[in-house]
Amino acid sequence: MSDKPDIVSERSLKRSVLLVATFAAFLTPFLGSAVNLALPSIGRDFNANAIGLGWVISSFILSAAMFLVPFGRLADIAGRKKVFTYGIFLYTLSTLLMVFSNTITILIILRIIQGISSSMIFGTSLAIITSVFPVGERGRAMGINITATYLGLSSGPIIGGLLTQHFGWRSIFAFLVPFGIASLILIETRIKKVEWAESKGEKFDWKGSLVYGIALFGLMYGFSRLPSATGWICLISGILLTGVFVLFEKGMKNPVFKISLLLRNRVFAFSGLAALINYSATSAISFFISLYLQYLKGFDARTAGLIMISQPIAMTILSPLAGRLSDRFNPGIIASIGMGLTAIGLFLLCFVTQASPVYIIVALLTLMGIGFGLFSSPNSNAIMSSVEKRDLGVASAVVGTMRMVGQMLSMGIAMMLISLFIGKQMITPSTYPGLLSGMKTGFVIFSVLSVLGIFASLARNNNLSKGNSNGS
Repeated sequence: MSDKPDIVSERSLKRSVLLVATFAAFLTPFLGSAVNLALPSIGRDFNANAIGLGWVISSFILSAAMFLVPFGRLADIAGRKKVFTYGIFLYTLSTLLMVFSNTITILIILRIIQGISSSMIFGTSLAIITSVFPVGERGRAMGINITATYLGLSSGPIIGGLLTQHFGWRSIFAFLVPFGIASLILIETRIKKVEWAESKGEKFDWKGSLVYGIALFGLMYGFSRLPSATGWICLISGILLTGVFVLFEKGMKNPVFKISLLLRNRVFAFSGLAALINYSATSAISFFISLYLQYLKGFDARTAGLIMISQPIAMTILSPLAGRLSDRFNPGIIASIGMGLTAIGLFLLCFVTQASPVYIIVALLTLMGIGFGLFSSPNSNAIMSSVEKRDLGVASAVVGTMRMVGQMLSMGIAMMLISLFIGKQMITPSTYPGLLSGMKTGFVIFSVLSVLGIFASLARNNNLSKGNSNGS
């Protein structure tokens, strides 16, 4: 930490940072879950097809993932609070402009800008928390921060549904603008003269950032388009460019991403891998369950949403507790237990049929919510506590990147299975058996991934504890 004025007490600074970071953590997941619900309304207003509506979601995920690591590194050099503040401002401005968008193209462009600004926020927020909260308090702070994320996920469908129904889909974006403004006011009034930039003076790796962004785009976009020829071309190009990126970064004095973090830091490497596997195994659960409840069980969207909210509620309740536990005990063990519970829930979902009672679905969603709640904040704590202060921005960005890439991979697997078992047919009673088979196959794949995630989580340094940190 640098440039800290005497008038700002340590306790006040911690409260202010956590409050601002919590506001920011709420914004993106709330908007993501609310926009999903508003897509039919957006499609009617703009006369948009399914591809256009799909890009309303995908454009955000792709742009956010591409810029997370570069902005995380830039934050280490230029200042984490500065990049975070610019991100909040750009996010708030683009959200406000969405209220006045009049074509699907403009909306998608604004979603791209929103994704870029989100990468500025999530590439720095965990790094700032880690900079302010010492070992022993960090897990609790991260638990509160991640709880805000789950509150956004759980409240998005409810608040978003009410806003869309009574005021139209544009009101969802208008609803978030005051949160962004409040965050900016808090930054300017409570943590104005504080900054963190342990890599100040080092050069920013623009070339490496460009190669990284293109490679990640190729991987994510290509996987989402499989098994088409375009998908294979983009995927193979992304893999080749990833190899080029690794070789290029090894020779750089100040790389955008230190390959040594993966090669020499066991905790960082396996914690990041565990996060990627976990998001890949869990992100499409809501997609499958939503189709199952609305088509096979015949519930309306509102009822299905109330059933599905059991998972994020369990996440919200468990995350602060898991964060506190990771301050006292080995975070790797707690995260592994969480991954194990998720694997059990996914395995049991493989046996669900059209006649399965709803309480079984609620119980399994709750079990997986508990598992994910136990996994997320301890795993993030392990990642952030395993690196030096000068690399906190990149580490924070890696947490966000694993989430975004995992979400894309998970949905890619789901869409491939839908294509395999149903094809391009509309979902009708005649395709219900295929839908159920595709869903159960997906749960088999996801449960296997979760088991692999347990091994990845356990493979990290067994000596990891609250005493093994970045020295902050």
